[in-house]
Amino acid sequence: MNRQESNLNGKVVIRLRELKRFYRVGVEEIRALDGIDLEVRENEYIVVMGHSGSGKSTLMNILGCLDRPSEGVYELDGDNVTELGDSELARIRNERIGFVFQSFELLSQMNALKNVEMPLLYARNGWFGRAAKAKKALERVGLGDRVKHKPNQLSGGEKQRVAIARALVCKPSILLADEPTGNLDTKTSNSILELFDELHRQGQTIVMVTHEHDVAQHAKRIIRMRDGYIRSDRTTEEDNIHEAGQKAEETV
Repeated sequence: MNRQESNLNGKVVIRLRELKRFYRVGVEEIRALDGIDLEVRENEYIVVMGHSGSGKSTLMNILGCLDRPSEGVYELDGDNVTELGDSELARIRNERIGFVFQSFELLSQMNALKNVEMPLLYARNGWFGRAAKAKKALERVGLGDRVKHKPNQLSGGEKQRVAIARALVCKPSILLADEPTGNLDTKTSNSILELFDELHRQGQTIVMVTHEHDVAQHAKRIIRMRDGYIRSDRTTEEDNIHEAGQKAEETV
């Protein structure tokens, strides 16, 4: 594995050491992750790619503290989260990790402002000034004039922008995005990816799962997974050169 990091001077936000995740189905043991070593530094923009069953979704679930590893260590901002209890993990999910999903996951009965306020209701000191914080987050994603609109009054791209604002409102250490353009048309997808580009320029650390080559080109580093391990870890430029060489060899 040729391991490259696009921001060598930034502090390490995520560190994984010999991370493993096993599942048992009857008598069979499924090795979803089989020894992952990974570092993500502050303000990196990383894409994780891989076929179904490669382990990328399991990896994202563990990074998001939605699942626990069977073995190994996961450190977030220097804290070993594998040793934390459920209540501490819930606080980390709420305050230090922002989630953006393919299906938006907005509450239909609430307007955009109330949807963005939701994480603040569970954050320490989140109640104070929560409406102003939510409005600022919506303005940051270009929806300052849509605060009173409910999801059914918004386009797909606007719904995703609300979801991104919600993910950002607690100022998370990392932003995890799982196929964030999967339900959007090409033009809308491009506008959402431009927003991620701008968030990265502003200093946000981003880890995104995608299977689309065009989406991956927005990242600075591409991690490719296979059978529960990292097959390659390269800068985007190096990955493009390598993949083009692989395709050329296959056509000979």
